[in-house]
Amino acid sequence: MIAAGGFVRETAAAAVAGGRADAVAFGRLFIANPDLPERLRRGAPLNDYDRSTFYGGGERGYTDYPALGAAA
Repeated sequence: MIAAGGFVRETAAAAVAGGRADAVAFGRLFIANPDLPERLRRGAPLNDYDRSTFYGGGERGYTDYPALGAAA
């Protein structure tokens, strides 16, 4: 089972470790953090997302979020 919605690193790990999910999806966080798995591994800060740019037909909000190296 894949859980989604409102998870952060710690709550996702707890859901999997506790048997409440086999995996956790991070849709909005993935849009804003192109390197999300590496950020989660490092415990690095996450970019905030801008909902007003989601699925709007343009590139704004999809290609302009900084990667971890650029954000540091």
